[in-house]
Amino acid sequence: MGSNGPAPFSEIGKKARDLLNKDYNFDHKFNLTLLSGTGLGLVTTAVQKDQLFVGDVNTQYKTGNTTVDVKVDSSSNVSTTIAVNEIVQGTRAALSFKLPDHKSSKLDVLYLHPHAAVTTSIGLTNTPLLEFSTAIGTRQISLGAEVGFDTKSGSLTKYNAGIGYNTDDLSASLILGDKGETLKASYIHIVNPFIGTAVAAEMTHKFTTYENSFSIGSSHSLDPFSLLKTRFAHNGKVAMIYQREWRPKSLVTFSAEYDTKVVEATPKFGLALALKP
Repeated sequence: MGSNGPAPFSEIGKKARDLLNKDYNFDHKFNLTLLSGTGLGLVTTAVQKDQLFVGDVNTQYKTGNTTVDVKVDSSSNVSTTIAVNEIVQGTRAALSFKLPDHKSSKLDVLYLHPHAAVTTSIGLTNTPLLEFSTAIGTRQISLGAEVGFDTKSGSLTKYNAGIGYNTDDLSASLILGDKGETLKASYIHIVNPFIGTAVAAEMTHKFTTYENSFSIGSSHSLDPFSLLKTRFAHNGKVAMIYQREWRPKSLVTFSAEYDTKVVEATPKFGLALALKP
């Protein structure tokens, strides 16, 4: 499902967030993906925590415009999502629920228009949580907002607004979040698309505490199969990622982080392995 209009509100600033945060992992992580020609897929994820491996199993089945996703986590919770694309042109609807927590059931609907992207979410309970977001404009520039309302307490759970600007080689955003308490600006620029070099920055200001924070990062393709990412944050933490595609769609990722403000700090290391036979 595609559109020449703006992306949903949740996508504003996503490119910079992904460069600065995606794939950073400081545990031992294993991911196995098995795909079949019938549309059935199986994903197993395990992460080492306190010398133990915990994880989940995710089964996905696709047929036509319908996708059924079933996930079982280490606590034996079963989460199911049934998504259908193009019920009406430009729409996507998803019904999700979790067992044994039956109160988690909700219905999400996305509608894409050449000049707007609208998402709604309603909890399927007697006192549902309602969420609504919209973005208007074009694929290049969009203005959006989101709001959440708890019908049980009669209170707003969130209200945020933002603006995003996108071109082929850069993306910038400004988001007023946390019920107007936080202002976040992000920027990502593809310096050299031929060798995959990009830089990104994100700055946050909290109005109540006058606290400022930032993180800057870069991404560079060493060759067609290798990626190097770096990140430096205001708290003095320096991190890097080296990712290698050692076979088609199979990745090994090494992560490291060091706190420069802590005397005799111990570096953190992580290893993630993703296999797609």
